Amino acid sequence: MIELSLAEIATAMGGQLSDGSDSQRRLSASSVQTDSRLNTPGSIFFALRGETTDGHLFAAKALENGAALVIAERPLDLDVTQIIVHDGVAALQALARFVVAAVRGKGELKVVAVTGSNGKTTTKNMLRSILQSVGETVAPQGSFNNDVGAPITMLQVSDATKFLVVEMGADGIGDIARLQSVVMPDVGIVLMVGLAHIGKFGDAAATARAKSEMVSSLPSTATAVLNSDDGRVKVMAQQTEAKVAFFGLDSTAHVWADDIQATAKGTSFDLHIGDAVIPVQLRILGEHHVTNALAAITAARALGISPSTSVAALESIERAERWRMELLEAPGGITVINDAYNASPDSMAAALKTLVQVVGPQNRSVAVLGEIAELGDYANEEHDRIGRLIVRLNVQKLIVVGHAARHIHNAAGLEGSWDGESVLVDSVEEAYAVLREELREGDVVLVKSSNSAGLRHLGDRIAGVNA
Repeated sequence: MIELSLAEIATAMGGQLSDGSDSQRRLSASSVQTDSRLNTPGSIFFALRGETTDGHLFAAKALENGAALVIAERPLDLDVTQIIVHDGVAALQALARFVVAAVRGKGELKVVAVTGSNGKTTTKNMLRSILQSVGETVAPQGSFNNDVGAPITMLQVSDATKFLVVEMGADGIGDIARLQSVVMPDVGIVLMVGLAHIGKFGDAAATARAKSEMVSSLPSTATAVLNSDDGRVKVMAQQTEAKVAFFGLDSTAHVWADDIQATAKGTSFDLHIGDAVIPVQLRILGEHHVTNALAAITAARALGISPSTSVAALESIERAERWRMELLEAPGGITVINDAYNASPDSMAAALKTLVQVVGPQNRSVAVLGEIAELGDYANEEHDRIGRLIVRLNVQKLIVVGHAARHIHNAAGLEGSWDGESVLVDSVEEAYAVLREELREGDVVLVKSSNSAGLRHLGDRIAGVNA
């Protein structure tokens, strides 16, 4: 974080400094944390109240780990400078707004924000790779995309930062608009409107309204980067004053791709921009990542970065991220595709299609699937759809883990004339026992579920990888 006086920090948040005599002391925080275990010497700790715990209870641990300043909603009996605020989350966002504005005011910083039902984190990682090849770039680790995680990322900017990438998630209407009130993007990306978290939104139309907040408030000087293959995203061009740049898989888009080939070595395609055609070879598995790459290239182009620079950066990326289409070579000649960090109906379907694309004629395809969470009333229907898709794709072995995912197993059995090809187990441990008996040399195993199902650790275990 940039260097500020304690008085400046308190004023930015509308807080009260516990020791007024210390107000002019300047602090260049090593980091800003809401988890006391992550505090380091010289850091700031925000004591936030959560649904299950209260950060104020861990402020002493933050101090023990070196926190130089504590932001709290009540005075704490600790020997550390404190700023008392009315609402910790609002204070965190206010400080992020102040810091980003201060850096932006010096004329260098550009902000790129990305949202969408699927692909946010991969696209963010692709953007980081492209942008950091040009200048100092700040982007979130993992999926820091909510009211707390996004501001923490924003606070990492320094006076030398040239690009800030912000991932914006949403659980409901107004979430993205609230994050945009903290930092208005120069480039706003909408990837797709799907069924991820639809249990919270209620229906796809509500999801589209929430995602459209990314572009509806952009100024005319900004650029809205939109997926022309998704009808709900494409119409967002009518809801913004910003310049619009489309990406997609046909020639109606400004940036588009064809001749897509997915193999176990990665994904290749031809990139089209105007009359130029550039061959691209991604190391990342899955043709669905071509759309993410197009979004990143289009956003970088809006910032004046050449397609050739973007392609070179993208081709250097070895994997999307830990537990996201991660290719692992297991003992005994078994290949594992560990994609169990998160799941939606769309991403699970895409992962299954990738599985059958990369399996050679001498190999067997094995899918280990768990629950797709947060689907609400759509849960049974969408799990059923995945089960039927598995049969149509001719996946040769299916292991379904957990009662919540049982409709995948049931639908697969109804769709095809299977005899033992689909197995339903209650736990991850049972799934491992089945796999230990069933797997043989040459098998390609996809492990896919929502994070809550815990299958990502099963994928690591099959591959002999320590988590």
